Order: sequence, then structure tokens, then C-alpha cells
Amino acid sequence: MSTPQPDRTPEIVEARVRRAPRWGVFLGIGVGVGVVLAFVLTVSGNFDASEATQVAYPFGQVFGFLLLWTVPVGIALLGVLALILERAARRSERVVRVDRETVAE
Repeated sequence: MSTPQPDRTPEIVEARVRRAPRWGVFLGIGVGVGVVLAFVLTVSGNFDASEATQVAYPFGQVFGFLLLWTVPVGIALLGVLALILERAARRSERVVRVDRETVAE
């Protein structure tokens, strides 16, 4: 008894090839930039008591508050950069011919 051979149907089709940015990498770098910026702003700040309220905020509280602002800004800026790079990559899109083979039993 012979085993049945799979039915192969080759065809040549056209496909579009382009380089696209990895969104996760850009957004992750945006988070990192936001954290570094918050740290730099916190370190460069003054932790003396305010003359108006007589309240001194600790390092961790100032850092956390600044994170609430700098991380979303970093994500937004690098997200826009990724979007611009993706739009530019669409212009350099190439059409290639590929050999596609479908195997069915």
C-alpha cells in the first residue's frame, strides 16, 4: 500500500516589502526617556519648605508626581516619531514576486 502524496499547488504572487519601526521598542524608549527626565528634574529641584505653605515635599513624592507627567509625554513624542518613520517607510515600499506553495492532503 502506498501513502497518498500531498497535493501541491505552486503559484507566483506579488507581495509588498518595506521596513517598519517596532512600535513597542519606540514606546518603551519613550518610557525610559520619561523616567530619566523625571529623575533629572527631581534631582535639580529644591526641597526646602515653601514660604507660602510651609510644606516640604520628599524626594520620592516629587519624583512620582513628575513621572505622571514625563512618562506620557515621552510615550507620545516617541510614538509620533514612530508614526512619522512608518509613513516615510511606506514611500520606500517595494513590490516583489514570491513563490507561494499550498499543500493540501
